[in-house]
Amino acid sequence: MENSIISCQSKPHLIEFLKQQLPTSDSVKPIIPKRTIKFDSGTTQKITELDINNLCRNGKLREAVTALDSITKNGFKVRPNTCISLLQSCIDTDSIEFGRKVHNLIAEVNPFVETKLISMYAKCGSLNDARHVFDEMCERKNLFAWSAMIGGYTREQRWREIIALFFLMMDEGICFPDEYMLPKILQACANLGDVETGRLIHSLVVRTGMDLCVHVNNSILTMYTKCGKLVSSRRFLENMDDKDLITWNSIISGYCQNGMNEEALGLFERMSAEGIVPGLVSWNILIASYNQSGKCDQAMELMEKMNENGLSPDVFTWTSMISGFAQNNRTNQALELFREMLVSGVEPNGVTVASAVSACASLKSLKKGKELHSVEVKIGSLADVLMKNSLIGMYSKCGKLEDARRIFDMMVERDVFTWNSMIGGYAQAGYCGQAYDLFTRMRVSGVKPNVVTWNLMISGHILNGDEDQAMDLFRTMETEGIIKRNTASWNSLISGSLHHGQKDKALRIFRQMQAFRARPNSITMLSILPACADLLSTRKLKEVHGCAVHESLDTELPVANSLIDTYAKSGDMISSRAIFDYMFSRDTISWNTLIAGYILHGHHHIAIDLFHMMRAEGIKPNKGTFSYIILAYSVLGMVDEGNQIFSSMTKDYQISPGLEHYNAMVELFGRSGRLGEVTEFIEDMAIESHPSIWSSLLKASRVHGNVGLAIRAAENLVKLEQKNTITHKLLLQLYELSGSCEDASMMRTLEKRSEALNTLGYSWINVNNKVQTFVTDDKSMPDADVLYACLDKIKEEVRLAMPDSHEHTHLNIQEEDTEKIAGIHSEKLAIGFALISSSNAARSIRIVKNLRVCNDCHKTAKFISLRYGCEIYLNDPKCLHHFKDGVCSCKDYW
Repeated sequence: MENSIISCQSKPHLIEFLKQQLPTSDSVKPIIPKRTIKFDSGTTQKITELDINNLCRNGKLREAVTALDSITKNGFKVRPNTCISLLQSCIDTDSIEFGRKVHNLIAEVNPFVETKLISMYAKCGSLNDARHVFDEMCERKNLFAWSAMIGGYTREQRWREIIALFFLMMDEGICFPDEYMLPKILQACANLGDVETGRLIHSLVVRTGMDLCVHVNNSILTMYTKCGKLVSSRRFLENMDDKDLITWNSIISGYCQNGMNEEALGLFERMSAEGIVPGLVSWNILIASYNQSGKCDQAMELMEKMNENGLSPDVFTWTSMISGFAQNNRTNQALELFREMLVSGVEPNGVTVASAVSACASLKSLKKGKELHSVEVKIGSLADVLMKNSLIGMYSKCGKLEDARRIFDMMVERDVFTWNSMIGGYAQAGYCGQAYDLFTRMRVSGVKPNVVTWNLMISGHILNGDEDQAMDLFRTMETEGIIKRNTASWNSLISGSLHHGQKDKALRIFRQMQAFRARPNSITMLSILPACADLLSTRKLKEVHGCAVHESLDTELPVANSLIDTYAKSGDMISSRAIFDYMFSRDTISWNTLIAGYILHGHHHIAIDLFHMMRAEGIKPNKGTFSYIILAYSVLGMVDEGNQIFSSMTKDYQISPGLEHYNAMVELFGRSGRLGEVTEFIEDMAIESHPSIWSSLLKASRVHGNVGLAIRAAENLVKLEQKNTITHKLLLQLYELSGSCEDASMMRTLEKRSEALNTLGYSWINVNNKVQTFVTDDKSMPDADVLYACLDKIKEEVRLAMPDSHEHTHLNIQEEDTEKIAGIHSEKLAIGFALISSSNAARSIRIVKNLRVCNDCHKTAKFISLRYGCEIYLNDPKCLHHFKDGVCSCKDYW
């Protein structure tokens, strides 16, 4: 390449200009504007300091640094302004490599050059070098060096260093920070929650008269709100003379961040009243807050008002709405909002599509998920790790692990969420071996597993039956000390144990959790409470409830609802109602749960009264409400009223009836003996036949003595549930009862099945805080002679006091063999044991049985409740029987 000569002809006015730029110090030699310099290539070029500046202005940083190197090697010094220009070029091009070279070539420095060096290092990403220059400065009396250092720490969000620099600045007696530096220091206070330093700065601002600056005042206001000091923030707001849009957005955001949406909305309206027009940011702050707190309907109303005020929702607004609905399990609406967004012409960003994909994952809607995958390709967001993570999660939850793995393998960059999504997909699908292989790869890949990764592995193994491996992982977390176990780790073990029906083990883990001082959360409570939802677990329920109160979890709506349900199922409606009455807020689930509890205990009038109260308070009934109320009307024999409620579902509430409603209607007609209407109703149903429908018809036919209809119901049950041995047993009894032996081969088959799979009754009772198990005709227990003598006496009393009152209507078919064949049934043994064991136990007897209670045991329990003045709760698979004063809550229909 030909050598080029850069020529610079000196002109008088340029000479004078250069002279003016020279420093006054005698130590700096004046630079001759024209020099002949030898470059390393051996060529001769005439380079001046002005040429270096020209090279910088033209973006030729490399040539400028080479020229500087040549000048310095020839013994000449460059002026500070030239060094500053070079350093600024390094900042503009983010060239820390050239910045270091310039630093090494600077012969002498002054505070201005040092400040520029700090700025260069800080802005080019080397805060340590910046701090080294700062610490080595001869003098730091001007704000520029401090400002450069604090600005660098701000960009890197190193808030503690900023506070330390502020105090160092004060100690060195430097003048007070200006209006540009103060907001950065106050931002550090806000992010650290350091309200003490913030208050100190506030007082200094007032004393120095800088409280007249709106920019500084907004920073003070933001500091108080982010530190959670809303009283101080509000007081400061009221004392501000000048407020702008940023002021109002700060205080509104503060209230939103503390979950005080209504107060934030009040401030929003006040802002408008004071003449400040809310901007898009103002509306988005409120909309996002309402979505995050689960109040999606209110957020939707705000978005509509924003439209009415002439502001169109932007991508942030739509994203907030979509993610809000998705996170609150309203996934169908989230996807509908995404569609509306596209129709409105707003282009989604990566976060928007990721939220919509998450909704598809929750719905397991593979088709819509694939459509969104194509949208991501079109908008070019597939390079985003967040997008790929969402797709991996969607495909995994939809059971398409190969597609998820394909995306995973194509990713160059993976974060912890990527690994967790893929590991979780394998673990939840039961491929724990592949999940473990990925877990091992992750640990050596440089991405450290977090507590979520460990919890996914634990949950996957325990849910898939590998309890030993799950426990090994759980213990390894503690022994390795790398990851600290959290509440979710314990929750995984608890929910896994419950998944396999191990209630007692789940409760033991819950107690261990408390012993290790791991604080339970609402998920813990919602997992463990169902384990206490039976008649034998009253004491355990009180223990769990006490823990919920201690952790202030009983005030959370889902936990309170679960407590109402659990107390009802454990036989304690007084506690169930007390929790309901003391709730600050109630939703539809709260009302439904209490209504269901009263129906379970036979208080059907109260359930209907609650239904009317619920509607009077403006709470809309849902599908569950109607199924409970129809059932209440059926027990009370109010067929027309129940039928009217069924019709009102679609007419008044636009709710399509489901299986539970058709089942309730079968029970409504069946209880009243209107069997002809039942069969017509079943034939006209808008849904496919289901075992529960025929089971309800079988019950009605049995109670009202219609053998033919009972056989029809049982035969349909056998077709739908071929492996249900109890149904085969009942059908065999019906054939024998009807005398129909025409199909001898089928009868023989049924007989063989019945003999091979005879059902055995088990009952459990809690006496003196110890659970006793009874098996039909068990004579191996201690004091068996006393127990059987007691039951013989009761049997004779029942025979005399309660003759067979309804056996002429009830078909005598039972899940369990009669006592003449099998011996005394387990529930009767349990009741007798309670009577002879302790007087306290006899006051309230609580029994759980694995089969339906038979006619004879039902009649005996009614007699004992009247004769001995006790209450008997007997929970079989179909009903909770509450016997009191000789009456059962089921009204003899079970």
